[in-house]
Amino acid sequence: MINPRKSFHIHDYFEILLRRIWYFVVPFLVVALATSIYLIAAPRKYMASTLILVTPQKVPENFVKPTVTSKIEDRLQSIAQESLSRTRLEQIISELKLYRKESRWLRQEEIVELMRKNTRVEIKGKEGYFTISYVGNDPVLVTTVTNRLASMFIEENLKFREQQAQGTTEFLAQELASKKARLEEQEKAISTFKRRYMGELPEQREANLKILEQLQLLYQRIGESLRAAQDRKLILQKQIQEMEFSAYSTSDSSGSQIDELRNQLGEWAAKYTERHPDVIMLKKKISDMESRSDTSFVKRSPRYRELNAQLSAVDLEIARLNEEEAKTKSQINRYHQRIENTPIREQAMASMAREYQNTKETYETLLKKSQEAQQAENLEHRQKGEQFKIIDPARIPEKPFQPNIPRILIGGLLAGMMIGSAVAFVRENLDRSFYDAEDVEISLGLKVLANIPKFESKAV
Repeated sequence: MINPRKSFHIHDYFEILLRRIWYFVVPFLVVALATSIYLIAAPRKYMASTLILVTPQKVPENFVKPTVTSKIEDRLQSIAQESLSRTRLEQIISELKLYRKESRWLRQEEIVELMRKNTRVEIKGKEGYFTISYVGNDPVLVTTVTNRLASMFIEENLKFREQQAQGTTEFLAQELASKKARLEEQEKAISTFKRRYMGELPEQREANLKILEQLQLLYQRIGESLRAAQDRKLILQKQIQEMEFSAYSTSDSSGSQIDELRNQLGEWAAKYTERHPDVIMLKKKISDMESRSDTSFVKRSPRYRELNAQLSAVDLEIARLNEEEAKTKSQINRYHQRIENTPIREQAMASMAREYQNTKETYETLLKKSQEAQQAENLEHRQKGEQFKIIDPARIPEKPFQPNIPRILIGGLLAGMMIGSAVAFVRENLDRSFYDAEDVEISLGLKVLANIPKFESKAV
């Protein structure tokens, strides 16, 4: 093309097409022929699909809460990984004798990977339904494999739900046993603490205060009784001392008279014999005076003995009151110590009670969850939980899935036209011929005065 800046009109393009018709037709025919050959030689692949619905559990969740709460997308990924594992696919390949030709040059791992590529799992809705598709060369075999894969997905879903429900139940049972042992251990610790510090516990504070008040009143009464007894003892001791002092005074006054009588007896004894009436009378008088002047006479008197008996009784009462006072004082000190230790025991008891309450609440929560998990496990065993249900089983495909003849044919024709147009355009750009006056003027720099039109002879 000599003039690349030339503006073209529709008739110019038509002239170029007529001029380069074979550059357009030949590539077009070649591409169309290649497309036809490919459509004839390409292997036919068929695809069978089955639609599976995720049905909710038959028992309302208000009565039995399911343990499987993950999204259907996440569970499908786990189930797909398990169902499309090498072991499962090798089993299907062996049973249905798939990929016989490919097994001649492919290894087993490559065949399994090829089957994975030919298997599709697509989620179709938020409410929970999905499709399983399989692509192969034999329409009957493709249908069989698709139905087998659907059955495998259903079995894996049931197995997955049962395992998760059973695992949840076992885990909660272990946790429940652990918390129960911990709860019993804390109960035992609290019981031991109460036995060890009996009387110092917070709930015994009021009782201790009342008992302490009673003991203090008792201690006061004992003190008053002890002082009264000690006063009585002093009075009795004073009375006894007065009697003894009186006896001693009488004994001193009588002593001089007895000495005189003894002197007179000595004089009479020198004059008279022992059996003289005056001597005998004098001796008797001396004896009577000696007996009256003896202090033991006073001690043998009833009043003296009565006072001594009262004094002994008062001593016994004082000893008893002293013992009771010491005992009461010891009890007061003990209850004082209990009341002083109560805040310490209360703090320790509150900490133990708090820990026990937390453990108890955790245990009760786990117990409730364990019961719910057991119900959910029974629900899965009876197949009353969420399930996969085939609502559209795979059918034998009537036409191949690949190749798509209309699409490939249209694509081939369009490609042929594009290639032909490109070849014609390239050939036109490489042509250096003059086709109009404008090309001559631009190439030679000369002004064209006239054009001789093209004459076409007609047959006569």
